[in-house]
Amino acid sequence: MALSKAQKEAVMHREGPAIVLAGPGSGKTTVITERTKYLTQQCGIPPIHILVVTFTKAAAMEMQKRFLALTDSRQTQVRFGTFHSLFFEILKHAYHYTAANIASEEEKYRILREIISPMDIGIEDEAEFLHDTAREISRVKNERIPLEHYYAAGVPQELFRKIYGSYCRGMERAGKLDYDDLMVYTWELLSARPDILEGWRKRFRYILVDEFQDINRLQYDIIKLLAAPENNLFVVGDDDQSIYRFRGAKPEIMLNFPKDYPQARQLLLDRNFRCPGNVCDLAARVISRNTVRYEKKIEKVKADGLPVEKLLFRNQEQESLGIIQRIRQGLAQGRRYEDFAVLYRSNTDAGVLSQKLLEYNVPFKMRDTLPNLFEHWISRQVIAYLKLAHGDYSCANVLKIINRPKRYIERSCLDTQQVDFERLRMYYEDKYWVIRRIDKLEQDLAALARMQPYAAVQYIRHGIGYEQYLEEYAEYRKIKAEDLYEVLDRLAQSAKGYETCEAWFAYMEEYSEMLKEQAKNGAQKQDCVTLTTLHSAKGLEFPFVFLIDVNEGIIPYKKALLASDVEEERRMFYVGITRASEQLTICVLKEKYGKSLKPSPFLL
Repeated sequence: MALSKAQKEAVMHREGPAIVLAGPGSGKTTVITERTKYLTQQCGIPPIHILVVTFTKAAAMEMQKRFLALTDSRQTQVRFGTFHSLFFEILKHAYHYTAANIASEEEKYRILREIISPMDIGIEDEAEFLHDTAREISRVKNERIPLEHYYAAGVPQELFRKIYGSYCRGMERAGKLDYDDLMVYTWELLSARPDILEGWRKRFRYILVDEFQDINRLQYDIIKLLAAPENNLFVVGDDDQSIYRFRGAKPEIMLNFPKDYPQARQLLLDRNFRCPGNVCDLAARVISRNTVRYEKKIEKVKADGLPVEKLLFRNQEQESLGIIQRIRQGLAQGRRYEDFAVLYRSNTDAGVLSQKLLEYNVPFKMRDTLPNLFEHWISRQVIAYLKLAHGDYSCANVLKIINRPKRYIERSCLDTQQVDFERLRMYYEDKYWVIRRIDKLEQDLAALARMQPYAAVQYIRHGIGYEQYLEEYAEYRKIKAEDLYEVLDRLAQSAKGYETCEAWFAYMEEYSEMLKEQAKNGAQKQDCVTLTTLHSAKGLEFPFVFLIDVNEGIIPYKKALLASDVEEERRMFYVGITRASEQLTICVLKEKYGKSLKPSPFLL
């Protein structure tokens, strides 16, 4: 493919720092591989002195593959790799680390679980708690925040400090490093040992960084150390696609690059080769409302295509049926399932759609793991209430609900496989106020047994007082009660279509099996619809894209309160829009879980 004028200018940049602003569909990978070829073949730079670094192994392998094809080679000494593989290589030479020293995610969580399990913290959502804690530990490390100055979001301060210290000691005892350690130790090594730093500077005289908008502070500081003093640093990215702040990415790094390198050339890949003209126009209007960004004027290569559709649906079920109808219309016109993708803000937004696709035999794959609603701890507790109501008095079911809400019944008295409420009354015969609660629970279970699933869920929520329990738990965990209520909303929505709990339970089993099969074999599926979050859609393109649930509180997400957060949400929406190579369809809901919704302000 012939290079555009802007691409040629970027490829032929010779010495010193340069920043290349590369919008969606502008051919940035082509620029990186062509520039690498230019440096080796036209400028005579030995390949061993060139470093091309990016964020994922797949991206690094793809660039290397394209470079080898471009140069008609089978191998090269140019180093294509991820940040973490680069840092590991540096540490391996200094400290003789091996791959066995790198902790897997499973090992990391096992160490955390061993720390937390004996603490009796009183958490319902262990998996979520471990995930949140791991993320906070990561933030302390890679942002180099003094522990005494860090205020944890999800747990009391002293508890987080205790967990953090125990985690670091546990990793050290196991002789393991996590990915944040790779960054921290590399920074410390290069800062303390000028001789080692000089050796790596001589090795990598030309550094190219892909997806620069996703870099974090520590990665950037290490790259700056390696690039100095010649500063042959060539960075490529798009500040309008910076959507990983939650992982530590700092979009302001890209925005401030010209301040860090006043002599840097600023280049713009100014043509969008992917999107139809009308999609380009919409994307430009949306992102222009962000104020903290590089101004860009992107030229449309394609003419206007099929109209951008904006569809209004009553609820998620109607939205899902509308999408299925349009996919089938496309198939009738000779398209394939793989031509269609459905994008959404959060992976829980795909729950209803995945159920309908399964029901209508539409093959699909998910790029993200779809959480199983029925395995959420709140769902398990509600289901336990229902199973008790229908005669399953197993100790496991009783333990799930007995003090939710609080009934002051000790676990120690539940020591048989099947629980007998009369025996419980005898145990508490001198505590009439506990017996009253046992009586009330039995009455509630009898009432539940006569209800259809939807009414039963609502009764557990309001009549039994389970929602009040969730409110108290949310306060303890420093999270929003509304996030927990939403699980009940989703559960109630699922229950609506069933007359008996037996039928609903059977559906739960069928759906759970589908998710297991999807997790196991989904990635291998060929001709199927793609379901993906906006985060995971970055870097992809599809002929037909559906953006679903484009409503206030969803896109932008309800937790985006600061101006910087709203701008990141708008960037995410922009990423979604620019995945479409033929047609974009935007789906808006009138209501969700029976509550009225407004269209996203990003559409105005």
